[in-house]
Amino acid sequence: MESGSWRFNPQELPPVCDGTKIGTEGLIESEKPALIPGLPDDIAFSCLARVPRKYHPVLNCVSKRWRELICGEEWYSYRLKHNLEETWVYALCRDKFEQLCMYVLDPNQLKKGWKRIYGLPDCCLKRKGVGFEVLGKKVYLFGGCGWIEDASDDVYSYDATRSTWTRAGSLSTPRCFFAYEALDGKIYAIGGLGSNSSNPHSWDIYDSHTNCWSSHVDPNVIPDIEDSVVLDGKIYIRCGISAVSSHVYAVVYEPSSGIWQHADTDMACGWRGPAVVIDGVLYVLDQTSGVRLMMWRKEAREWMAIRRLSTHLIIPPCRLVWQLVRKNFCCWEGT
Repeated sequence: MESGSWRFNPQELPPVCDGTKIGTEGLIESEKPALIPGLPDDIAFSCLARVPRKYHPVLNCVSKRWRELICGEEWYSYRLKHNLEETWVYALCRDKFEQLCMYVLDPNQLKKGWKRIYGLPDCCLKRKGVGFEVLGKKVYLFGGCGWIEDASDDVYSYDATRSTWTRAGSLSTPRCFFAYEALDGKIYAIGGLGSNSSNPHSWDIYDSHTNCWSSHVDPNVIPDIEDSVVLDGKIYIRCGISAVSSHVYAVVYEPSSGIWQHADTDMACGWRGPAVVIDGVLYVLDQTSGVRLMMWRKEAREWMAIRRLSTHLIIPPCRLVWQLVRKNFCCWEGT
């Protein structure tokens, strides 16, 4: 090299050992550290994805990259694709001060009991008639009203991987005491009570990809809905049973056509209590004469009594509030 001149040669620089490298222009470029030193990232990713969900809070504390990985969509999609997902039970309750509170239960650790989730939005704590649904890795809390508060269009989501609450897209129609179900990656908010200007025959559909609700109207949807289920890829809703006649008004929604129509008469006539679907079978808690657990036999088009339940075990009126398909885990809530 001639005297009085200098030329940059990156090979003459000492190696950098802190996760960075020197570019050809002499600039320092960031380089992500390996997930697990000595392993390719794809293999490390596969290993970490198999760690049980109960240890994920610990993994979050290892490094920023691990935390970003566990909270990302790729992590959730991978576990879902390879049947590694674990279903936990979420319950919305009221405490002794009549404020909303949320709990979570790991069915594989029943001895540890329910764990309370803190941070519910303050504006929702006193509301009644709220919607509560799970979509993907998020729990949604929406709608509701209070003694001096009209029906709300507020929507909040709880990210189970980040343990944080954020505001989501508002309902198209303010609602309270309405039916809600999740189907095909969307949330449905149906009927219920709303503002004076809202249509009583409407329902809203939430798309998590766009974070928006779309509003729809059908005369077969009425506001007085007592129960709802998802069965065979369709949404069924049951309205209040008339005290004068024994007729049960139930309608079914077909997503492919977007139309509500009257449900099968034989099925509707036996739907006289809270219902739940387990492994594709519809069960109803019939409280018209004692307490009986009924099962709808679709092939025979008839209801079959499974057994009577002791009134000491269940105090009517009550309702089925959750089911976990893989373990047939059910919760009961007295009213």
